[in-house]
Amino acid sequence: MDNRTDDFYPTRLERPAESFERKDPVIHSQGTDRHNGPLSETELARYERDGFLVFNNFLDQETVKRFRDDLRAYENDDSILRSEGTITEPGKQEIRSIFGIHELSDRFDRLTRESRLLDMVHQLLGSDAYIHQSRINFKPGFHGKGFDWHSDFETWHAEDGMPRMRAVSFSIALTDNTPFNGPLMLIPGSHKTFVPCVGRTPEDNYQSSLKKQELGVPNEQDLQKMADQYGIQAPTGPAGSLIIFECNTLHASNANMSPWPRSNLFFVYNSVENRLEQPFCGNKPRPDFLGNRSHTEALRPVRSPDLRRTG
Repeated sequence: MDNRTDDFYPTRLERPAESFERKDPVIHSQGTDRHNGPLSETELARYERDGFLVFNNFLDQETVKRFRDDLRAYENDDSILRSEGTITEPGKQEIRSIFGIHELSDRFDRLTRESRLLDMVHQLLGSDAYIHQSRINFKPGFHGKGFDWHSDFETWHAEDGMPRMRAVSFSIALTDNTPFNGPLMLIPGSHKTFVPCVGRTPEDNYQSSLKKQELGVPNEQDLQKMADQYGIQAPTGPAGSLIIFECNTLHASNANMSPWPRSNLFFVYNSVENRLEQPFCGNKPRPDFLGNRSHTEALRPVRSPDLRRTG
């Protein structure tokens, strides 16, 4: 396949290539717009430096319980278990991820549009946004599998056709995230560098990669270099905590060998000025539940009476 002239982040290459500095800003709003939002200048500077922010107790426990009750119902719903957007653990019927979660209930949909979230999204992306992807990641106690190191943007660029780094993930803990149940690990500062990955992407790669990712994984030398330079952080906190992380931040999580399950909700917001093109790996687009192409109109904020921030 010939290289595309509009591909600013070549990846899935035949041979290793050097990492290089990102070509996009980390915070896309400028001038007075940068300060027209809920994030303080200190928080914006931290996001620019580290590629993520952490807010403990973003949602109160009563609200979190409502979401957890919904999830329990989904886990016992055979139609959801059989859905293509439901990913099970390798070789098992235990749920690993449910994609398109905001389309399953009004409560999750309203949360994506909650003004406290969208105001931060607008401040970071400098534009209106839509949901590129939503999901719940489950890690049952004792044997929940981990997620390999990766940059979300690398996959979204190669397999979905996301042209530029203008997307952000909001992860809300629906259970306590502790050092023992496989919390999200991030390499602060890694978002400033794009790491090209090696390997031709087969058609329908997602059918195996969502169970265990083997393509789109940085090589160990690049990971070692970044971890030595920046370290690794694993934010923990009670259910209801929020982690915001930039689309190119390298992240992973360990297996859960503790007795305590871990469930995190993810909403990925993409700028309306960064809509998907043809996948840069040359394959057909992935299904909409992974890379939304059908509903890309700008989200309009709502204030949900049952979403109250504590603390």
